[in-house]
Amino acid sequence: ALEANVPHLYKLWSLSIMGLVNSHHLDYVIFDLDNTLYPPTSGLMREIGRRIQLWVQHHLGLSWEETQNIRREYLHRYGTTLGGLMAEHSLEDVQAYLHFVHDITVEDYLAPAPLLAEMLAHMPVRKAIYTNATRQHALRVLRALGVQEHFDAVIGIEEVGLRNKVCRDAYEHVLERLHTVGHRCVMVEDTVSNLEQARRVGMTTILVLAQGDKRDTMSSPAFVDFTVRNVLEVGPVVQALLGDC
Repeated sequence: ALEANVPHLYKLWSLSIMGLVNSHHLDYVIFDLDNTLYPPTSGLMREIGRRIQLWVQHHLGLSWEETQNIRREYLHRYGTTLGGLMAEHSLEDVQAYLHFVHDITVEDYLAPAPLLAEMLAHMPVRKAIYTNATRQHALRVLRALGVQEHFDAVIGIEEVGLRNKVCRDAYEHVLERLHTVGHRCVMVEDTVSNLEQARRVGMTTILVLAQGDKRDTMSSPAFVDFTVRNVLEVGPVVQALLGDC
């Protein structure tokens, strides 16, 4: 594990030299939820994606292939399918959409994660969840993983005005809710595009790669401060940021 963290510690040293890391002054480590706290192999996000596909196909009267194409376009242009539906189709019953796509028994896909719980328990800083999903979905996932007690705040898309993570103001809403500022926070995410605006509001950013992703952890975009192979590697990076390495 130490070898895996050497690049992170080197980058931390480089950021410290440039004055971008302020040790001992972290208010929150903010974690994304789906495919970050648990691996994509669980199949939960795949099921959420299938339900999004079904909803869009039914409500827009499209074929399966047409629905796939329009979802790809919306993800590229608006960050989420919901963002595209609101922008292009003036979606009014957002609650019905959110309820349908998250109406899943998450326990069928997730099990308690004791190693994750241990890492969170040993992280001496407050922790929050910020997700493009709903807060209710996030709470169900945290309970299934057995880690709900480790989080001081859970923020979903409704709490940030239905904006998503490609929007700077979404992160500004998160900071307001947490009563903090960007440079006192770390954002942990599995989707690289979701970290750009986090960095713009001053957060230190950590990208969690999917299992089997072979990319070089030192070759991420400039707005990604650290890249880790799995969420358990976040703990040592945070300890280093706090000056405890």
